[in-house]
Amino acid sequence: MRRQYRAAGLDENGLADHPMEQFARWFAQVAAHGEARGVVYEPNAMVVSTADAEGRPSSRTVLLKQYDERGFVFFTNYESRKARELAENPHVSLLFPWHPVARQVVVTGTARRTGRDETAAYFRTRPHGSQLGAWASAQSSVVGSRDELDASYAELAARYPEGAQVPVPPEWGGFRVSPRTVEFWQGRENRLHDRLRYVAEPAGGWLVERLSP
Repeated sequence: MRRQYRAAGLDENGLADHPMEQFARWFAQVAAHGEARGVVYEPNAMVVSTADAEGRPSSRTVLLKQYDERGFVFFTNYESRKARELAENPHVSLLFPWHPVARQVVVTGTARRTGRDETAAYFRTRPHGSQLGAWASAQSSVVGSRDELDASYAELAARYPEGAQVPVPPEWGGFRVSPRTVEFWQGRENRLHDRLRYVAEPAGGWLVERLSP
């Protein structure tokens, strides 16, 4: 199972000055590619890797919901495994695996909770069913059965019918990952991939390094 990557290369001279600007370029290209050809499913899906206080890692796929010059934002239950681990150890890695276009973006950084106003503003944009789901699921905890979960959702749907304002769960909110490094990986022929990594400098600004494939 081997595939030859024949994509155009990635050159230092073509990079944006800031990694978040470069990410915005690639994200727009991948999203457009997915819409045109239907081959990149949910380009905002990213693998979030955390570790507990003893350094034991865990990973899961989460949807990116916002990004800007400050970093990458996702939302979750603050009592979930990922959130508990981030409370113990805020260091995190993100991976955007855009396989159909032979690209990856790998981020390392630290995660901090978003403010409640920002969390509430995003929560209001979620579909009604997703708002109810945030209440119905005690994320990462053991549940007795699917019926139990469905019953919890049905009770909430009766309490907050379509059109009713659903309050933001107190244990639900966002994390913003402030990047320390952002690597842009472009697949090339003969496994001689292009890997350009932005590294945050102590005095501000970003150093760009080329890594061996």
